Amino acid sequence: MSAAESDVIDTLVGIKPGTTLDAIRARRPDARTHAQVSFRALFTPQDLGDVSAVERFAVARFIAGLHDAAEITAFYADGLAASGASDAVRTAIDAALAESRATGPYGRYPAGPLSAEDTAGPAYRASAETTHGLGRRLAAAFEHTHMLVFHPRDAAAPALQALLDAGWSTTGIVTLSQLVAFLSFQIRVVAGLRTLSRAA
Repeated sequence: MSAAESDVIDTLVGIKPGTTLDAIRARRPDARTHAQVSFRALFTPQDLGDVSAVERFAVARFIAGLHDAAEITAFYADGLAASGASDAVRTAIDAALAESRATGPYGRYPAGPLSAEDTAGPAYRASAETTHGLGRRLAAAFEHTHMLVFHPRDAAAPALQALLDAGWSTTGIVTLSQLVAFLSFQIRVVAGLRTLSRAA
């Protein structure tokens, strides 16, 4: 990462050079660098491939909203606007978040001792109006993302087939899964650093 490039996690937490939190992050320079490299690879790659910039930022905005991470939601909302997303898409993302509120995690374990922790919960299905605003492909991505966030134990082949049926390629599905994993990581790191900031 060049000295001139903004570190996204530093930006989201509000970390300034020379502060205690800056020193804490500096203790793990590889982790800091890899987090920024991952961000660039997912959101500003040289080749977007099968997943457009609008789709990438829309999914990130949705994930941050599912986690009630207000500042991160705003960050990706700005990225979504800069990517050229239409007003209809941005309005539909708000509708999807309103429709899909949940707590979780939900899901079922294979029969055995862990079955005592099975928890039933809603599976998100976008309304017809929201699907119209998002488009079938992005609506399917949101349904899949909601499952990965709230029903990780229930991921199975039919869920992947739903994405394929909506026009996602296998490469695109991998990118979608990487987005979910990265945002989950980023949200937790930011939350942890903010906790440290308040304790300092």
